[in-house]
Amino acid sequence: MTLQSLLQLDQLTQVVDIGANPIDGDPPYKRMLQAGLCKVSGFEPQQEALQKLNESKSHLEQYFPYAVGDGTRQTLYQCAYSGWTSFYKPDPLALEVFPGFKANAHITKEIQVETKPLDEMEEIPHFDFLKMDVQGSELSCLKSGIKKLQQCSFVQLEVSFVTLYEHQPGLGELDSFLREQGFVPHCFAALKQWPISPLVVNNNPTQPLNQLLEADMVYVRDFFKPDTISDQQFKHMAMVAHHCYQSFDLAARAVEILSRRGAIVQGALQKYISLLSA
Repeated sequence: MTLQSLLQLDQLTQVVDIGANPIDGDPPYKRMLQAGLCKVSGFEPQQEALQKLNESKSHLEQYFPYAVGDGTRQTLYQCAYSGWTSFYKPDPLALEVFPGFKANAHITKEIQVETKPLDEMEEIPHFDFLKMDVQGSELSCLKSGIKKLQQCSFVQLEVSFVTLYEHQPGLGELDSFLREQGFVPHCFAALKQWPISPLVVNNNPTQPLNQLLEADMVYVRDFFKPDTISDQQFKHMAMVAHHCYQSFDLAARAVEILSRRGAIVQGALQKYISLLSA
């Protein structure tokens, strides 16, 4: 027995990846994708990165050249390193504190781009798991999909403890917005610290002491209020928790609630625990 069969899922988990540029290692949903458990719809406005995605995609993936946003025309600041490219200008004050970023954050081109709201995309009727890495534009992307976000179970996004771009929304604004939409923090998928200039530790300019920089933070629909969560949302919550984050306790709680509701077989929790043991 697999978790998918235990949950009696009749459709694959729908993943949306905004800023799918494959520069920071494997996405959290990679194992689900390889196992044929999800479909991925990705967005990447940088042509070179989009080409790489399309060259290596499977039949379960589709990628679009859209820049997700509020629907207005905006300036995309293309930087020497594509991972710095953003609708926000790098902040000179931050680059003075973290000078190791200056070369990568150098703006090489300014491009006018039409942004497109998630809620207006007919190609994406709904999604269960939203993953974002958009260099400061997280809040704009979230607000552009506020209707479809109500169906979503998991969100992973990059949050900044200290902002690297001018006028970039910080962690507090993102956290407040997501809580208003019915999500709570779950875990850090990655946590980055960075050294403060001018001290260099062990002759390594990238070795940090304590300063927090940013994190890939994971939010989940507020399972403390199960009556606000549908059966389908709990099913996809369990799938993502289990396969993407090894959050077996969260998956077990979702399974137990579904079993209690009669949405899946009675005794499903023990079956899930046996699956874990196996």
